[in-house]
Amino acid sequence: MTHCSFLEEFYRRQDGQLVVTPEQGSRFAKTLAGDFNPIHNVDSRRFCVPGDLLFALVLDTYGASANMHFRFTGMVGGNVPLVFPEAPGGEFAITDDSGKSVIEVERSGAVVDDPVAIESLIRSYVGFSGQNFPHVLVPLMEEHGVMVNPKRPLVMYERMGFRLPEPLAATAGVPEPRLKDAVMTVNGKRGEVRLDYELVTGQAVVAEGSKHLVLSGLRPFDAAEVERLVTEFEAWKAAYAAENPASARARG
Repeated sequence: MTHCSFLEEFYRRQDGQLVVTPEQGSRFAKTLAGDFNPIHNVDSRRFCVPGDLLFALVLDTYGASANMHFRFTGMVGGNVPLVFPEAPGGEFAITDDSGKSVIEVERSGAVVDDPVAIESLIRSYVGFSGQNFPHVLVPLMEEHGVMVNPKRPLVMYERMGFRLPEPLAATAGVPEPRLKDAVMTVNGKRGEVRLDYELVTGQAVVAEGSKHLVLSGLRPFDAAEVERLVTEFEAWKAAYAAENPASARARG
Protein backbone atom coordinates (compact mmCIF):
# COMPACT_ATOMS: atom_id res chain seq x y z
CA MET A 1 0.00 0.00 0.00
CA THR A 2 1.14 3.54 -0.74
CA HIS A 3 1.20 5.62 2.41
CA CYS A 4 -0.27 9.11 2.62
CA SER A 5 2.62 11.54 2.37
CA PHE A 6 0.79 14.28 4.31
CA LEU A 7 1.03 12.18 7.50
CA GLU A 8 4.79 11.67 7.36
CA GLU A 9 5.53 14.79 9.42
CA PHE A 10 3.43 13.46 12.31
CA TYR A 11 5.38 10.28 13.15
CA ARG A 12 8.70 8.58 12.63
CA ARG A 13 9.77 4.99 12.16
CA GLN A 14 12.13 3.42 14.65
CA ASP A 15 13.27 -0.22 14.48
CA GLY A 16 10.14 -1.22 12.59
CA GLN A 17 7.83 0.59 15.00
CA LEU A 18 6.02 3.94 14.83
CA VAL A 19 6.85 6.72 17.27
CA VAL A 20 5.01 10.01 17.79
CA THR A 21 6.82 12.80 19.62
CA PRO A 22 4.85 15.30 21.71
CA GLU A 23 5.65 17.97 19.10
CA GLN A 24 4.27 15.80 16.29
CA GLY A 25 1.15 14.79 18.19
CA SER A 26 0.41 18.34 19.27
CA ARG A 27 0.90 19.68 15.76
CA PHE A 28 -1.45 17.06 14.30
CA ALA A 29 -4.16 17.84 16.87
CA LYS A 30 -4.05 21.57 16.26
CA THR A 31 -3.32 21.62 12.54
CA LEU A 32 -5.35 18.73 11.14
CA ALA A 33 -8.06 18.16 13.76
CA GLY A 34 -8.52 21.69 15.12
CA ASP A 35 -8.30 20.02 18.54
CA PHE A 36 -6.95 22.25 21.32
CA ASN A 37 -7.51 19.82 24.18
CA PRO A 38 -4.77 20.69 26.74
CA ILE A 39 -3.70 17.03 27.02
CA HIS A 40 -2.26 17.39 23.52
CA ASN A 41 -0.05 20.33 24.46
CA VAL A 42 3.66 19.60 24.23
CA ASP A 43 4.30 20.73 27.80
CA SER A 44 1.36 18.87 29.37
CA ARG A 45 2.32 16.48 32.17
CA ARG A 46 -0.47 14.20 30.94
CA PHE A 47 0.36 14.52 27.24
CA CYS A 48 -1.15 11.80 25.09
CA VAL A 49 -1.07 11.14 21.37
CA PRO A 50 -4.39 12.24 19.79
CA GLY A 51 -6.81 9.41 19.13
CA ASP A 52 -7.46 10.96 15.73
CA LEU A 53 -3.78 10.48 14.83
CA LEU A 54 -3.87 6.82 15.88
CA PHE A 55 -7.02 6.42 13.76
CA ALA A 56 -5.26 8.07 10.80
CA LEU A 57 -2.18 5.85 11.15
CA VAL A 58 -4.36 2.72 11.14
CA LEU A 59 -6.04 3.80 7.89
CA ASP A 60 -2.69 4.81 6.44
CA THR A 61 -1.27 1.38 7.23
CA TYR A 62 -4.17 -0.93 6.40
CA GLY A 63 -6.55 1.08 4.23
CA ALA A 64 -10.22 1.81 4.92
CA SER A 65 -12.53 -1.19 5.16
CA ALA A 66 -16.24 -0.76 4.45
CA ASN A 67 -16.93 -1.17 8.18
CA MET A 68 -14.40 -0.18 10.82
CA HIS A 69 -14.65 0.19 14.58
CA PHE A 70 -11.95 1.44 16.94
CA ARG A 71 -11.81 1.12 20.72
CA PHE A 72 -9.20 3.07 22.65
CA THR A 73 -7.81 0.91 25.43
CA GLY A 74 -4.92 3.00 26.73
CA MET A 75 -3.41 6.47 26.57
CA VAL A 76 -0.25 6.76 24.48
CA GLY A 77 2.44 9.06 25.78
CA GLY A 78 4.99 10.86 23.66
CA ASN A 79 7.89 8.86 22.16
CA VAL A 80 6.23 5.50 22.90
CA PRO A 81 7.09 2.89 20.21
CA LEU A 82 3.91 1.44 18.69
CA VAL A 83 3.64 -1.96 17.05
CA PHE A 84 1.38 -2.29 14.01
CA PRO A 85 0.92 -6.00 13.20
CA GLU A 86 1.69 -7.25 9.73
CA ALA A 87 -1.21 -8.61 7.66
CA PRO A 88 -3.77 -8.75 10.51
CA GLY A 89 -7.24 -10.23 10.15
CA GLY A 90 -10.63 -8.77 10.92
CA GLU A 91 -9.78 -8.07 14.56
CA PHE A 92 -6.42 -6.81 15.79
CA ALA A 93 -4.75 -4.47 18.25
CA ILE A 94 -2.09 -1.80 18.07
CA THR A 95 0.21 -2.22 21.07
CA ASP A 96 3.04 -0.39 22.74
CA ASP A 97 6.49 -1.97 22.91
CA SER A 98 5.57 -3.77 26.14
CA GLY A 99 2.68 -5.53 24.42
CA LYS A 100 -0.07 -3.47 26.03
CA SER A 101 -3.02 -2.75 23.75
CA VAL A 102 -3.66 0.94 23.03
CA ILE A 103 -6.30 0.61 20.32
CA GLU A 104 -8.37 -2.36 19.17
CA VAL A 105 -9.72 -2.50 15.63
CA GLU A 106 -12.53 -4.47 14.02
CA ARG A 107 -12.98 -4.33 10.26
CA SER A 108 -14.93 -6.03 7.51
CA GLY A 109 -15.87 -5.55 3.88
CA ALA A 110 -14.06 -4.24 0.83
CA VAL A 111 -10.84 -2.30 1.43
CA VAL A 112 -10.04 1.09 -0.11
CA ASP A 113 -6.28 1.61 -0.28
CA ASP A 114 -5.93 4.51 -2.71
CA PRO A 115 -3.84 7.15 -0.87
CA VAL A 116 -5.86 10.07 -2.26
CA ALA A 117 -9.15 8.57 -1.09
CA ILE A 118 -7.64 7.65 2.29
CA GLU A 119 -6.32 11.19 2.76
CA SER A 120 -9.76 12.65 2.00
CA LEU A 121 -11.43 10.35 4.52
CA ILE A 122 -8.85 11.11 7.21
CA ARG A 123 -9.06 14.88 6.71
CA SER A 124 -12.85 14.86 6.86
CA TYR A 125 -13.13 12.46 9.79
CA VAL A 126 -10.55 14.12 12.03
CA GLY A 127 -11.61 17.63 10.99
CA PHE A 128 -14.95 16.92 12.65
CA SER A 129 -13.12 16.98 16.00
CA GLY A 130 -12.69 20.73 15.73
CA GLN A 131 -16.47 21.09 16.09
CA ASN A 132 -16.68 19.14 19.36
CA PHE A 133 -15.78 22.03 21.64
CA PRO A 134 -17.43 24.38 22.21
CA HIS A 135 -20.08 23.98 19.50
CA VAL A 136 -21.40 20.54 20.50
CA LEU A 137 -20.20 19.83 24.02
CA VAL A 138 -21.14 23.12 25.69
CA PRO A 139 -24.87 22.89 24.81
CA LEU A 140 -24.90 19.26 25.97
CA MET A 141 -23.24 20.12 29.27
CA GLU A 142 -25.66 22.98 29.83
CA GLU A 143 -28.61 20.72 29.05
CA HIS A 144 -27.48 18.21 31.68
CA GLY A 145 -26.34 20.80 34.21
CA VAL A 146 -22.72 19.65 34.32
CA MET A 147 -19.34 20.86 33.09
CA VAL A 148 -15.73 19.69 32.92
CA ASN A 149 -13.13 20.96 35.34
CA PRO A 150 -12.10 24.29 33.76
CA LYS A 151 -8.58 23.98 35.18
CA ARG A 152 -8.07 20.42 33.93
CA PRO A 153 -10.67 19.68 31.26
CA LEU A 154 -10.45 15.98 30.46
CA VAL A 155 -12.24 14.83 27.31
CA MET A 156 -11.10 11.55 25.76
CA TYR A 157 -12.16 9.29 22.91
CA GLU A 158 -13.52 5.91 23.95
CA ARG A 159 -14.70 4.52 20.64
CA MET A 160 -15.20 5.57 17.05
CA GLY A 161 -16.24 3.94 13.83
CA PHE A 162 -17.55 4.43 10.32
CA ARG A 163 -19.35 2.70 7.48
CA LEU A 164 -18.78 3.31 3.79
CA PRO A 165 -22.08 2.68 1.96
CA GLU A 166 -20.28 2.79 -1.40
CA PRO A 167 -16.63 2.47 -2.45
CA LEU A 168 -14.84 5.72 -1.65
CA ALA A 169 -13.89 7.62 -4.82
CA ALA A 170 -10.43 9.14 -4.92
CA THR A 171 -11.60 12.10 -7.01
CA ALA A 172 -14.51 13.13 -4.78
CA GLY A 173 -12.52 15.65 -2.72
CA VAL A 174 -12.69 16.03 1.05
CA PRO A 175 -16.23 15.23 2.25
CA GLU A 176 -18.02 17.68 4.52
CA PRO A 177 -18.78 16.29 8.01
CA ARG A 178 -22.35 16.92 9.18
CA LEU A 179 -23.60 16.22 12.69
CA LYS A 180 -26.77 14.11 12.77
CA ASP A 181 -27.23 13.56 16.50
CA ALA A 182 -25.49 14.25 19.81
CA VAL A 183 -26.49 12.45 23.00
CA MET A 184 -25.00 12.76 26.48
CA THR A 185 -25.48 10.52 29.50
CA VAL A 186 -24.22 11.43 32.96
CA ASN A 187 -23.26 9.09 35.78
CA GLY A 188 -21.89 11.02 38.73
CA LYS A 189 -18.67 12.73 37.73
CA ARG A 190 -18.43 10.83 34.46
CA GLY A 191 -20.18 11.71 31.24
CA GLU A 192 -20.42 9.88 27.95
CA VAL A 193 -21.20 11.59 24.66
CA ARG A 194 -22.16 9.89 21.42
CA LEU A 195 -21.83 11.90 18.22
CA ASP A 196 -23.43 10.53 15.05
CA TYR A 197 -22.61 12.16 11.76
CA GLU A 198 -22.27 11.66 8.05
CA LEU A 199 -19.62 12.68 5.53
CA VAL A 200 -21.16 14.29 2.48
CA THR A 201 -19.86 15.10 -0.99
CA GLY A 202 -22.37 17.18 -2.93
CA GLN A 203 -25.67 15.54 -2.04
CA ALA A 204 -24.19 12.06 -1.62
CA VAL A 205 -23.45 10.50 1.77
CA VAL A 206 -20.08 8.80 1.32
CA ALA A 207 -19.65 7.68 4.94
CA GLU A 208 -21.59 7.38 8.18
CA GLY A 209 -19.74 7.54 11.45
CA SER A 210 -19.89 7.92 15.19
CA LYS A 211 -17.56 8.99 17.97
CA HIS A 212 -17.94 8.22 21.66
CA LEU A 213 -16.27 10.56 24.13
CA VAL A 214 -15.74 10.33 27.87
CA LEU A 215 -15.80 13.45 30.07
CA SER A 216 -14.24 13.04 33.51
CA GLY A 217 -14.32 15.12 36.68
CA LEU A 218 -17.74 16.62 36.01
CA ARG A 219 -19.12 19.29 38.32
CA PRO A 220 -22.26 21.47 38.42
CA PHE A 221 -22.66 23.73 35.40
CA ASP A 222 -21.44 27.28 35.95
CA ALA A 223 -22.23 29.57 33.02
CA ALA A 224 -19.54 32.11 33.93
CA GLU A 225 -16.87 29.41 34.28
CA VAL A 226 -17.86 27.85 30.98
CA GLU A 227 -17.77 31.24 29.28
CA ARG A 228 -14.24 31.79 30.61
CA LEU A 229 -13.22 28.34 29.38
CA VAL A 230 -14.60 29.01 25.91
CA THR A 231 -12.86 32.39 25.80
CA GLU A 232 -9.60 30.76 26.82
CA PHE A 233 -10.08 28.05 24.21
CA GLU A 234 -10.67 30.59 21.45
CA ALA A 235 -7.58 32.50 22.60
CA TRP A 236 -5.48 29.32 22.29
CA LYS A 237 -6.74 28.84 18.73
CA ALA A 238 -6.11 32.45 17.77
CA ALA A 239 -2.60 32.43 19.25
CA TYR A 240 -1.73 29.21 17.45
CA ALA A 241 -3.08 30.52 14.14
CA ALA A 242 -1.04 33.72 14.53
CA GLU A 243 2.13 31.76 15.25
CA ASN A 244 1.43 29.15 12.57
CA PRO A 245 -0.21 30.89 9.59
CA ALA A 246 0.22 27.78 7.43
CA SER A 247 -1.97 25.70 9.76
CA ALA A 248 -5.24 26.81 8.18
CA ARG A 249 -3.92 25.87 4.75
CA ALA A 250 -2.79 22.46 6.03
CA ARG A 251 -6.31 21.67 7.15
CA GLY A 252 -7.73 22.43 3.76
